[in-house]
Amino acid sequence: MADIIFTDATFENTVLKADKPVLVDFWAAWCGPCRMQGPIVEEVATQLDGKAIVGKLNVDENPTTAGQFGIMSIPTIILFQKGKPVKQFVGVQSKETLVGEIQKLL
Repeated sequence: MADIIFTDATFENTVLKADKPVLVDFWAAWCGPCRMQGPIVEEVATQLDGKAIVGKLNVDENPTTAGQFGIMSIPTIILFQKGKPVKQFVGVQSKETLVGEIQKLL
């Protein structure tokens, strides 16, 4: 599965206007815990392919969106439904936690 990369330019159309739940992993290349979270997010994306949209947003490259959602610590994962943030996690999360939260929205 190819990683979905969200950017300031694509965020509104791909996340806020999505017709499925969307999981956004806010991360940065220099962040050690973010590198631990990355493969877990990819597993979630593979498991829920077609049911939910799962992707990443680099906070260094996309400061507008990161600022809009008040991202202060990374990794931060926000789950969106119908354009609204419905759940937020800070720090590394397990695949089970993320899949469980998304499944509540399906």
